[in-house]
Parts: sequence; C-alpha cells; structure tokens
Amino acid sequence: MVNRDRIIDEFIHLVKIDSISLYERDMADALKIRMMKEGISVKEDDTAKKIGGNAGNLICTLKGNKDVSPILLMAHMDTVTPGIGKKPQLEGNIIKSDGTTILGADDVAGIVCILEAVRVLKEQKIDHGDIYIVFTVAEELGLLGAKNLDLSDINAKYGFVLDLGGEIGYAAISAPTQNTFDIKIIGKAAHAGIEPEKGISAIQIAVDAISNMKLGRVDDETTANIGTIKGGEATNIVCEEVEIRAEARSRDNEKLKTQTEHIKSCFEESAGKFGGKVVFRTEHLYPAYNIDESEEIISILKTASEKAGIELKLGQTGGGSDTNIINSKGIKSVNISVGMDKVHSLEEQINIDDMVKATEFLISIIQSIN
Repeated sequence: MVNRDRIIDEFIHLVKIDSISLYERDMADALKIRMMKEGISVKEDDTAKKIGGNAGNLICTLKGNKDVSPILLMAHMDTVTPGIGKKPQLEGNIIKSDGTTILGADDVAGIVCILEAVRVLKEQKIDHGDIYIVFTVAEELGLLGAKNLDLSDINAKYGFVLDLGGEIGYAAISAPTQNTFDIKIIGKAAHAGIEPEKGISAIQIAVDAISNMKLGRVDDETTANIGTIKGGEATNIVCEEVEIRAEARSRDNEKLKTQTEHIKSCFEESAGKFGGKVVFRTEHLYPAYNIDESEEIISILKTASEKAGIELKLGQTGGGSDTNIINSKGIKSVNISVGMDKVHSLEEQINIDDMVKATEFLISIIQSIN
C-alpha cells in the first residue's frame, strides 16, 4: 500500500526546505498546501507571536468514518543548525547529508511518514476515526511549539509522536525531565604577572567546582553535562568572570532535584572557598513521562505490530520531545521510531526502507484504534 517512490520524492523535496528553529515559514506553507490537497482542514495557531518566530504550529483535522477513539499524530517542522542549503544525497537505500549541513531527517522523516499514511488511508479507503495532525515549530529550542499548543480543540485520546531513531517498532514509553543551568562565576581581576594574589580567578573556581561534580551518566535514570564555558580576556589578567551553560536530566523527578542541588552546591562551595561569587539560574524545560505497559495505548501498539509484522520494542529515551509536553497536557502519548540516524550531526542519514516500514506501522496503528 505504501508508495516507496513517493516517500523518496517527498522526503527529498521537503528536506531541501530551510526550516531552522523560529524560521519554519517555508515548511509550514509547503505542508499547508499538501494538507489542503488531501482535503484536510488546516489551522495555524498564534505561537509565532508568542515565541518570536515566523510561523505557528499547524493543526490539521482529518475527519473519520469509524466510531473509535480520536488520535493525535505529531512531528516537528524545525531543524537544528547548520541547516541552511541542505543537499540530500541518495546512495542506494540511504539518504544522507552531503557533509556540510545536517540532513533534517529529524524530523522531516516523521512528517513524510504522516503524509504518506494519510494518502494511503484515502487511496485505499481505509476506515478510521478522527485524526488530528499537528506539525510543531521550535521543538529543538526546548519544545516551544508544543508548550504553546492549545489542545482545547484537539479531542484526542491517544497521541503518537514520530520523532525517534532506532529500529522500526521501537517506542519510547519513558523519557526524562530536564533542567538547564546558566551559571555566572564572579571573581576579581588583577595583573597576572605583577600582583596575581590580589585577584580571584573565576576559571579556578569553575575548575574546582566541576572537578567535584557527578557528571555524565550519574545513574541509569539520570545524566548531567557541562555544555559550554566562556571567560577570560587575556593571559596577563586574572580572569574575573566565567559563564557556564549546563544541564541535567532524569526520568525521576526527585533525582533531577537532587542532581540540580548537587551542581549548584558545588559551584557555591568553590566560590566560597576562593572568595568569589556565583549566580545560578535554573530553567525547567519539560516534565518526564512514563507510560505503564498495562495502559491501553500499549495494547494498541502490540496489536498494530502484529498486524504489520513488525517487532514491538518498548523502552526509554534520554532525550525530550513533544511527547513529554503532550503527556503533561493530558493526552497519553508515545514516541515511535522513524529510523533517523546520527541526528544533529553532519553525518545524519536515514534508510528509505525504514521510512516505508515506519509508515506501514503507523497505518497499522490507525487501524488498531478502538
């Protein structure tokens, strides 16, 4: 039922559209045209104004002819950088980046699977319930599109987000909550050659603090990372100020709280030790979600995998996605794989066979809703 050539053509066409976060206008317009050609109503919300972007979330409604629970399908329109002037390369079954930009399979692959599934439903006259389709903006900037999405007009019981790598049939039923940290360490400048003892090195404070931290994989549910460090003016000046960006994630809320306090106390203790100061700001990006395997949405996935002949694998992911937000807003949702590989890198690629299988799995999910 799935048209492989159409998937290839659609993917290559859409992935060439520049659509970095906050600049999704061209992608949104292209998807509006495609939805309307399929007779699907499309509404763009006002998220652009709220986040300073040039496009809002697209909310599409495909009315059903079957009395079953309505569902929500989601993918995001934005990409990370470098994502301007993408040139996809087709090599056998693989579509890859040309090495100068990311490919954008994250998340054009999810978009294409949804588009193809809709076309197959119509061409094959497959009965289905009401389907809401949302293409979000600014997912890569902390799920801003999903956070500003008004679900009052989306009467869905279950959600299926197509924004995951791995084997087709893999579904993330658990994902972490995340905090990000902006840390400013304040020391005191002095001439490094003449009177270094009169200075307080912000770099020394940072090094001391970081050396005492639990970082990387803290435990099986928790990670932490120092992402960027900026500071210093010259070699002959004791560094007065350092700015640090860091993060912590955990699938357990209490563990995230503990890790956050640990990182903060390390900086504060080191600042006190050397006579400096620290300004520590925390932003909570998104909540965790955990779907119990006894939930009805898991039964739907199991039925769909059997129909499609695809092995279902339930597991966790270390990354956040729109799935986190949609679950927090009351729609039981999972994130399912579309096969994207090496995302957020210049080596990003995707196997065409995976997109075909992911689309078949999605169609089977739609047919398995009760």
